[in-house]
Amino acid sequence: MSLINLTLRIWRQSGPEAQGAFHTYESGPISTSMSFLEMLDVLNERLILSGEEAVAFDHDCREGICGMCGSVVNGKPHGPEQKTTLCQLHMRHFKDGDTLVIEPFRSRAFKLVKDLIVDRSAFDAIIAEGGYVSVNTGGTPDANTIPIPNPTAEQALDAAECIGCGACVAACPNASAMLFVGAKVSHLSLLPQGQPERNQRALAMVKKMDKLGFGNCGNEKRCEKACPKGISISNIARLNREFMKAVLFSNEK
Repeated sequence: MSLINLTLRIWRQSGPEAQGAFHTYESGPISTSMSFLEMLDVLNERLILSGEEAVAFDHDCREGICGMCGSVVNGKPHGPEQKTTLCQLHMRHFKDGDTLVIEPFRSRAFKLVKDLIVDRSAFDAIIAEGGYVSVNTGGTPDANTIPIPNPTAEQALDAAECIGCGACVAACPNASAMLFVGAKVSHLSLLPQGQPERNQRALAMVKKMDKLGFGNCGNEKRCEKACPKGISISNIARLNREFMKAVLFSNEK
């Protein structure tokens, strides 16, 4: 088992209105087989034993599924490894003596709660506007009887992999949520069950995205690179097409 020692510069902020700053900690001997979050667990144990307050950070499944974890490590959401969530990032990807700068996702729409935790409920609000199928489409056996071309099914499944972690927003210079919204709109617009609410969905979700303060896509492609599930920016192009068609055929003024 290999051990490394790291210098950790971590953003500490006690609350949304409090003044925040980077605090520097020495990790002590860390096993390279640990995950990034396990390393933070070890640090927090040391802080608590020394009478200091633990670093607050988001996590849940720790299996790269739920999308709860997420911090910016040395300027990169979820750290240096592509297609990897922070909970699945292992310390073997760092070298002894490295300095890691760890800070929260920064976006006007993601309000900071404490330390590395941000409120990503803005994504939930966008989903509530139309990221679902509300019409009666029958049970699973009924869905399986509807023929769908394999390339279309694959595109829908690829888009459905989005876990809503917010890395795309954190990576974008404009704090755009268009990769997230594009993935959700693409997933349903490609499937027969999503057709009845197709136009309404695109209009409502984009309108909510804008209202919440997310920026617009600047074609920087940083979102695609930061996405732990490798969601393609082709979904942003599809979102634009869906939105334009919805505007043309909508009765809204």
